[in-house]
Amino acid sequence: MEKKISQEESFKRLQELQILEQNLQNIMLQKQAFQLELNETNLALEELKGPEKEVFKIIGQIMIKSSKEEIEKELKSKKEILELRLKNIEKQESSLQNKALSLRDEIMHKL
Repeated sequence: MEKKISQEESFKRLQELQILEQNLQNIMLQKQAFQLELNETNLALEELKGPEKEVFKIIGQIMIKSSKEEIEKELKSKKEILELRLKNIEKQESSLQNKALSLRDEIMHKL
């Protein structure tokens, strides 16, 4: 026979679940921001494939002429970093989802 949990314990579990869900929401927002930045980087790389004669990059408040190769190298490096960050965030998201589901199931079974 399963043991019922006290009201205090169930309150603690619910608080823990709320915190997990807030963390999960924050992770999802971060993931969305990284995906958007990755899409922009991919679009910039596609634009570099064209026959442009001049290429510029924005640094702070100014636009500076730069070589196509240099910008392409920077964008590829940025893309790699963003992809690694996305993988890391996806792992965190998965872990938090599993913890939240497990805790939710535990709360439902013991109430």
